[in-house]
Amino acid sequence: MGDGARESKLAGQFFDAAIGLLQRVRDEDSGEIAAAGAAIAETVAAGGRLFAFGAGHSSLAAQDVVYRAGGLALMNLLVVPGVVGVDVMPATLGSALERVDGLASAVLDSSPASAGDVLVIISLSGRNALPVEMAMNARALGLKVIGVTSVAYATETKSRHVSGTYLKDHCDVVLDSRIAVGDAELTHEGIEAPFTPASTVVTSALMQAMMAAAAEELVRLGVEPPLLRSGNVDGGHEWNGRVMTEYRDRIFYRH
Repeated sequence: MGDGARESKLAGQFFDAAIGLLQRVRDEDSGEIAAAGAAIAETVAAGGRLFAFGAGHSSLAAQDVVYRAGGLALMNLLVVPGVVGVDVMPATLGSALERVDGLASAVLDSSPASAGDVLVIISLSGRNALPVEMAMNARALGLKVIGVTSVAYATETKSRHVSGTYLKDHCDVVLDSRIAVGDAELTHEGIEAPFTPASTVVTSALMQAMMAAAAEELVRLGVEPPLLRSGNVDGGHEWNGRVMTEYRDRIFYRH
């Protein structure tokens, strides 16, 4: 630490809060993480396809497992135009689109997802029309649905879907991020609003833990996990080229 530098008390408190949440999901979601990993592994072994979806900041954790060094080559991003991040202008439009009925069914109907595939749906609150409808329609199409959400929202907020249900109600496996309603870990005297969200840290960790469980189960099934290597290490591009050629009919982000 440089001369005259002071440690930030609040920065340390955020790390403590994030570490505490990570320990909770490690201990309390272990069975669900294993079940989600097994669903992914069984789908890969059976020739199925993998998709991940999240709206707004929930999309960050979905993108974190797509076309990623050290990740499964078969994970594809299910894109809903206007809600993939904060790049749409105005950014508030993305939030509005999450509440539009019918959008999810239109996206699924025009996507390559079909019966037997896996769709991971990430939504912190799980209350908006888009993730609820996405899960309902995906299951109706015969997909396995893995939900990553904070179950607390279902008891402390009102659903925005016409059914009155939440994402967690339409999943084969639910990974609970344990994030408190409002997604802000810290408060401080002199600061009116709570601040520092931890949902991205925890949700991304859940996604990567699920991928670790999937790789473990694939080995148990006698299947070499189709992983990507970093393009910044020698031989990485050649390795990835072979993987993408072998699984080209199940990889859609190259099209």
